Amino acid sequence: MTESWQFWALLAAVFAALTAIFAKIGVSDINSNFATFLRTIVVVAALGLLVWSTGETQSIAALSSKTLTFLVLSGLATGASWLCYFRALQLGNASQVAPVDKLSVVFVAVFGALLLGEQMSLLGWGGVALIAAGAVMVAVG
Repeated sequence: MTESWQFWALLAAVFAALTAIFAKIGVSDINSNFATFLRTIVVVAALGLLVWSTGETQSIAALSSKTLTFLVLSGLATGASWLCYFRALQLGNASQVAPVDKLSVVFVAVFGALLLGEQMSLLGWGGVALIAAGAVMVAVG
């Protein structure tokens, strides 16, 4: 089961749900940007410990410039996403913010098709449309 992408994706969804709940409680008495900073420190420390304890460190000098560039861009996008997410949680209900945040699924499908040449079936695009519709319905409902 641990070699299944579905297992890990479902686990990611559970942790993302807990992230929204914990963050909503955590940002109630603090600036959302500072809360994101504290969260980031925890993430860096936990991942650093994991990589170090499993011996999975690699030489950064051995990485290609393409790899480094896109990992830096991904990190910047992650940071921007977290800042926006925490601010949205501070201002809105977690049950509304989280579904809108999951519109990222829709954007990934579109960007994947346009930028990476990924293909999806008509059924897959129908699912993407349902995700979009569902996120909007939950947000306004």
